[in-house]
Amino acid sequence: MRDWLFVVDPLAHLKPAKDSSIALMRAAQDAGHAVWACEVGHLFADGETVFAHATPLTLLPRDSRDWRSEGSRETRPVAGFAATLMRKDPPVDANFHTALQLLGLAERGGARIYNRPQAVATHNEKLAILRFPQLIPPTRVTRDAADIAAFLDTHGDIIVKPLDGMGGAGIFRLRAGDHNLGVITETATHHGHRHVMLQRYLPEIADGDTRVLLIDGEPFPYGLARIPKAGETRGNLAAGGRGEVRPLTPSQRRIAAEVGAYCRDSGLMLVGLDVIGEHLTEFNVTSPTCMVEIFAATGADPAARMVEAIAQAR
Repeated sequence: MRDWLFVVDPLAHLKPAKDSSIALMRAAQDAGHAVWACEVGHLFADGETVFAHATPLTLLPRDSRDWRSEGSRETRPVAGFAATLMRKDPPVDANFHTALQLLGLAERGGARIYNRPQAVATHNEKLAILRFPQLIPPTRVTRDAADIAAFLDTHGDIIVKPLDGMGGAGIFRLRAGDHNLGVITETATHHGHRHVMLQRYLPEIADGDTRVLLIDGEPFPYGLARIPKAGETRGNLAAGGRGEVRPLTPSQRRIAAEVGAYCRDSGLMLVGLDVIGEHLTEFNVTSPTCMVEIFAATGADPAARMVEAIAQAR
């Protein structure tokens, strides 16, 4: 038995019906590993050694009232775990970056961290798509009101999104002649103090914003299409979208093939690509989700594949 550490949000906040972190914990336990968990605030350094105040978990059967039982918390060096999975949800704020710095230090001491801390730190989940200009829709990153107005004039129908959000929070749609241009610009950019991403609106969103999981650079054969509810622009499940599991399309496989080797070489074992129509729109590296829905619909288990990939990694 090998001990695996999961750095997650508070355990009481995780939802077994949808949380991929729980799916990964269960897959690790099923593979014979002992599961431990901590929060970013439970990481600390004493000199060059990084420790975690970690809690051992036993994953209970899926039909149990609760999803886990907890043992007594212990203080252990992170390098003493066979694998550590960084699964903290955004926002990627100062606390998140502190945790990445600590995990990076632990990695220098021999810890195996997935995804690699430096890779997460350098791949903002919105900005990372700019590395693949041939795959993305017309895109601009700015905090300047005139730039936003000019992009809208050019494309007529655009999406405005924050660089550090998740679940569709803070996303706006702007169309030519919208009288709310000024207030949306002020709100989204915090009066010109924060950059936002602008993208040409893709009407293909009506057929779904599909999450494609890359595991060690290879696409899992099924994705989750998040379909907006009536009157809504966002397909995110957190924003009321409906999920539909589908086999990957040729376009989605092509995009995954163009991105996969880069992810593997960059230390990104698990990446969630968001694809609308023919375009890559986001590049999720912090805590990619949709594993539970894919397994429930198909019996194919991306969490088990991820655990296998980690076990095979050098």
